[in-house]
Amino acid sequence: MSHPVKLISPYDLMGDTPFPLDLYGQRFLAQGDSWFSIGAIPPYLTTNVLAELVLERGAVAVNCAAPGAVLRRMTDAVRAPQFVNLLCGNVAWTWSAILVSGGGNDLIEAIGAPPTAPRHQRLLLTPAERGVASDAASYLSDDGWQTFTTYLRAVFAGLLDLRDSGVNKQTPLLMHNYALLRPRPASAGLNFGPWLQPALQTFGVPDTVWLDVGELLMTKLGDLLLALAGDRAASHPDAGPIQIVDSQAAGLVLADAGSSGASGDWANEIHPTRGGYDKVAAKWAEALDALP
Repeated sequence: MSHPVKLISPYDLMGDTPFPLDLYGQRFLAQGDSWFSIGAIPPYLTTNVLAELVLERGAVAVNCAAPGAVLRRMTDAVRAPQFVNLLCGNVAWTWSAILVSGGGNDLIEAIGAPPTAPRHQRLLLTPAERGVASDAASYLSDDGWQTFTTYLRAVFAGLLDLRDSGVNKQTPLLMHNYALLRPRPASAGLNFGPWLQPALQTFGVPDTVWLDVGELLMTKLGDLLLALAGDRAASHPDAGPIQIVDSQAAGLVLADAGSSGASGDWANEIHPTRGGYDKVAAKWAEALDALP
């Protein structure tokens, strides 16, 4: 028998009659970006991973996610007090797993750095710096990627330090990489997005390699998350496991080049359709159903 995950907000745990978490065998604490919350305006134009998540056992998820969130703000006691409090504060539960969707907006923020920024503070090379580009990697700044790696390592460590500081030290933490996508002129509505395409245009990247550059960025981010998880597990063997769910193995169909609306499994440039999220959620279900 399959069970859709019951989604509630932190506010449902407040008041005189808080939601009865103890009635569920699996209790998840979720934090993240639009892949866990809202990916289009109006919101009904698409959904999110958690809304499509169906498991073998009944489960509830307290969802603290918000669109546009970057990883460094997800663990900020001022910007995300409910998540921090439920994870390691005075109202913390011992969760079955902690679910996090993060890193994508951090990458988008980094790729938005202008050509006037120092080379080590941006992910793309100017035409003068790259010369005759031979492949997708020729358009990326190695110095900028090293800066981004150092940044993401620090905020990733901050997330794990929070987990390990309280009752959830042994709790599994699951994140995900982001499916391979095509940069294109497809916004989420109300002037939100597109995100990657404008940056590529600003740096004079030919549209013939937008797909290759977009896929390379998502692959590098996924590899970085895997490396950070492996390093943390090696340095903290007494803490709970860290798993990176492989959204790139979900087989999302790419959008058509130049399309400005829903295409393939994508509602807009960086957010899947309901069908796309179904595929990603199936990968999450495999990981969560395998938990003890």
